[in-house]
Amino acid sequence: MTDKRDRDHQENRNHENRNHGNAFSRTVGAKAVRKLTAQRDTTHGVWFGLGMMGLVGWSVAVPTLLGTMLGLWLDEHHPAPFSWTLALLVAGLVLGCLNAWRWVAKEDKAIQQTRANGDGGDGDE
Repeated sequence: MTDKRDRDHQENRNHENRNHGNAFSRTVGAKAVRKLTAQRDTTHGVWFGLGMMGLVGWSVAVPTLLGTMLGLWLDEHHPAPFSWTLALLVAGLVLGCLNAWRWVAKEDKAIQQTRANGDGGDGDE
C-alpha cells in the first residue's frame, strides 16, 4: 500500500516539474523574442530618447514664446485693462502642453501596440 502511495506521490511531483519546466520555457522564449526584437529595432536608441525629450520641450516652448511675443506686441499697440502678454503666455503654455501630451500619448499607444503584437510576452522585463 505504501509503495503505491509513494509511486503516486512521485508521479505527481514529476508532473508538477514538467508543468513548471513548460512555463519556464515559455517565459524564457518570450523574453528571447523580446530581446531579439529590441536588437533589430535600432530606431529607439539613446539619441532617439534625447531627441524625443527635445521635441517635447520645443512643442511646449514654441507656442509659449509665440504667445508671449504676440502679447507684447498687443500690449504696445492695443493697450487693454489686462495684460495681453500674461494672457497669451498662459494660452501658449496650455496649448503647448496639450500638444505635447497628445503627442506623447500617441507614441505610448504605438509602443504598447507594438509590444502586444510583436512579442507575445508576459510583460515581465
